[in-house]
Amino acid sequence: MGVLIFVSFAILLILTVPIGIALGLSAVIALLIDGSIPVEFIIKELTTSTNSFPLLAIPFFILAGEIMGKGGISIRLIAVAESLVGSVTGGLAMTAIVTSMFFAAISGSGPATVAAVGGLMIPAMVKKGYDIKFSTAVIASAGSIGVIIPPSIPMVMYGVSGSVSIGDMFMAGIVPGIMVGLGLMVYAYYYSKKAGYKGSTDKISFSRILKQVWLAKWSLLIPVIILGGIYGGIFTPTEAAAIAVFIGFIIGAFVYRELKFKDISDIFIDSALMTATILVIVGSATGFGKLLAMEQIPIKIADYMLSLSSEPFIIILLIIVLLLIVGCFMDTIAAIIILTPILLPIATLVGFEPVHFGIIMIVSLAIGFITPPVGVNLFVGSSISGVSMESLSKAIVPFIISMIFILLVISFIPGLSLLFLD
Repeated sequence: MGVLIFVSFAILLILTVPIGIALGLSAVIALLIDGSIPVEFIIKELTTSTNSFPLLAIPFFILAGEIMGKGGISIRLIAVAESLVGSVTGGLAMTAIVTSMFFAAISGSGPATVAAVGGLMIPAMVKKGYDIKFSTAVIASAGSIGVIIPPSIPMVMYGVSGSVSIGDMFMAGIVPGIMVGLGLMVYAYYYSKKAGYKGSTDKISFSRILKQVWLAKWSLLIPVIILGGIYGGIFTPTEAAAIAVFIGFIIGAFVYRELKFKDISDIFIDSALMTATILVIVGSATGFGKLLAMEQIPIKIADYMLSLSSEPFIIILLIIVLLLIVGCFMDTIAAIIILTPILLPIATLVGFEPVHFGIIMIVSLAIGFITPPVGVNLFVGSSISGVSMESLSKAIVPFIISMIFILLVISFIPGLSLLFLD
C-alpha cells in the first residue's frame, strides 16, 4: 500500500492536482486497489482530524490578518519601519523587510504578508527607480518571515501534530524570525549599494521614530497583547487568535476608521476560502499520514536515516535537505502534518529539543514559499508586480541562499531558539 500511495501521489502532483485533493485522492486510490481498509477511513479522517480546539486558532488568525491588512495597519507599520531604516542605503528595500517583520507578528501567514506589504511597497520601490524584479523578490522573500515570527499558522500545526506547546513554539520563533529578516537585509543592502539605490534624505532621529511609533501604537500593541497574554498564561493561543480578531476590528473600524462596512463581506469570504483550503489539506494530509504510519513507513525511514550515520550533525543536515526539497513541491501545512510524526522522533533521538526542531522544520519549509515550482509567495508577488515567474525565480536565488545560511546557524545554535523558554 505504501508504494501505491506514493506512486499515485506523484502522478497526481505531475498532473498539477491541488495538494489537498492529491493527498486525499492518492489515499483513496491506494485503499481501493489494496482493499484491506474501507474507503470510509479517509472520509472519517476528513472530519475527525479537524475537530480540534487548537486548530480553531487557524481561521481566527487568518481572519485577523485580513482585517488588519484592510484596516490601515499596514500603512502605519510601513511608516514606523521607514523611520527606522529608510535613510540607509536601499532604504525602501530595508523598509519593506522590516515592515514584513512587523506584519508577521500579526498575520501568521506568508502569502498574507506578501499581499499586505507588497501591494503598497512594490509600486513605491519601482517609482523610486528600484528594479522591479529585485523589488518583488524582496517582498516575496520577506513574506516568508510571516510563518517564523509568531503568531504562525504552521507553528499551530506543528504543535498539534507533534504534541508540542504552541505557546513555546511562538516564543521560540522570535529570535530566528528576526535573524532571517536581518539576513535578507544584508543582501538587500549589498545589492542596493551596487545598484546605487540610496536611502531617503531624512536622517534617523529619535524624535521622528518616537512620533511614528506613537502614531502606530495601536498596531504595534497587537503582537504585544497576543504574545504577552499567551506567555503570561492569561489565555491560550486559540483564545489569543480570537482576541486578535476583536482588537484588529476595533482598531481598524473605530480607531483608524479605515475598515469600512462594505469591506466586511469580502474579508469574511476571503478568510473562509483560505480556511476551507487549509482544512481540506489538514484532513487529507492526516488521513495520508495515518496510512503511512499503518504501513510503518515512518519507522522504516527513521531506521534508514539512522543507518546512514549516528552523528547528530549529519542527521540534521539530511533532514534539512529533505525539508528543502519537500518545500519545493508540497504545501507547508501538508508537509508538517505528514513529516512531523516521521522526523520528530529521529530528531529527539539524536538530541534535538522538540521546540528547537520545530523551528528548524518551519524555517526550512518557509524557504519553500520562495522556491519554484510551488513557491506561493512568488505567485502572490508576481500577481502584484506583473514580473514573470521565470524572472522572479532567478532574482530570488540570493535571498534563498541567505535564508539557508541563517537556517544552518539556527540549527546548530539551539540557544537562539530556546532563549525565551525556561
